[in-house]
Amino acid sequence: MSACRICGGNLTEYVDFGRQPLSDAFVKPDQTENEFFFRLAVAMCEACTMVQLVEEVPRDRMFHHDYPYQSSGSSVMRKHFELVAHRFLDSELTSDDPFIVEIGSNDGIMLKAVSDAGIKHLGVEPSGAVGEMARSKGVRVRTAFFEESTATEIAESEGHADVIYAANTICHIPYLDSIFRGVDALLKPGGVFVFEDPYFGDIVEKTSFDQIYDEHFYLFTARSVRAMAQRFGFDLVDVERLPVHGGEVRYSISRQGERTPTAAVAALLAEEDERRLAEPATVEAFGASVRKIRDDLVALLTKLKEEGRTVAAYGATAKSATVANYCGLGPELVSYVSDTTPAKQHRLTPGSHIPVYPPEVFRENYPEYALLFAWNHADEIMANEQGFRDAGGKWILYVPEVRVV
Repeated sequence: MSACRICGGNLTEYVDFGRQPLSDAFVKPDQTENEFFFRLAVAMCEACTMVQLVEEVPRDRMFHHDYPYQSSGSSVMRKHFELVAHRFLDSELTSDDPFIVEIGSNDGIMLKAVSDAGIKHLGVEPSGAVGEMARSKGVRVRTAFFEESTATEIAESEGHADVIYAANTICHIPYLDSIFRGVDALLKPGGVFVFEDPYFGDIVEKTSFDQIYDEHFYLFTARSVRAMAQRFGFDLVDVERLPVHGGEVRYSISRQGERTPTAAVAALLAEEDERRLAEPATVEAFGASVRKIRDDLVALLTKLKEEGRTVAAYGATAKSATVANYCGLGPELVSYVSDTTPAKQHRLTPGSHIPVYPPEVFRENYPEYALLFAWNHADEIMANEQGFRDAGGKWILYVPEVRVV
């Protein structure tokens, strides 16, 4: 791809992570022959400054019936989405007949609180298995990809929405022109489109390069989101920094002229200008920092292997695919990954083929070192695994730099 997916501007490529697998395609040990790979490279648009992947992975390969990620798997994220729901209930869903639509509703953790409050809602979720989990909680779900045609059908059958919400979903969707046309078709006059996704500013600051993988097609900033919104007849009217998933921003979008942008928008835009987030030199420096982390992590793990130390990993996250494959990690350096998700257990990590086992294996015979792939949940995991520390175990982290704690 040589043109920006948003505005058609020229793209300049800055970081190439090489040959990568589907990040959530955990394979059975006897099914490693037919893995899908693509080139994971990051570019920035010279015109609208949108940071995006160079190569697009077909959506059906990533978000299929057996997609394994579950939003409610973390107590931190459960609390986060419950707070989101109550925020909407207190502010935006106060009309006589309010209606909220969530794009990528996953296992329904946010909409469950809305449903419990008796508010009309609908989740649009392409992955059937997690959609069924949401239905079992009493959440209404339509199994489909959200796009212009889907939104038009919902508006005709269900009416128009006060709120359209998405979490860790909009950055997944290359065809945002269709998304915005769909939002325009579905949203009530005066309604709001709210989405939260990983923030490129935090990724640069922390060198959290593992936030870049097949599902994260776009890496947003306030500047690029504002330009995108304006292109499709909308305004960026509010932003909020969020601590979850290593740093995100919640963006609020309305039709042009319907709401007045808050002071927070101008403040974040000014901060981005001061940090020169849209300048090539900043992205080039980020690439250099990524390469240093790769070299330092491989050197540390190689040294531990030579010393005869035992090393496992913790958290078979989607983003760990980038780390493992970019750094060339395999079972010879990391013996296994501990993870709580049943759908990933007793399978192999994508591309790198490290076995995934349940936490009981980790606790029955602690390794000496644990590489924390799920670093964005470090506090929660370290608290849950205090026994590992008590047994003398040490954590290896690589964001924002390689270190042992």
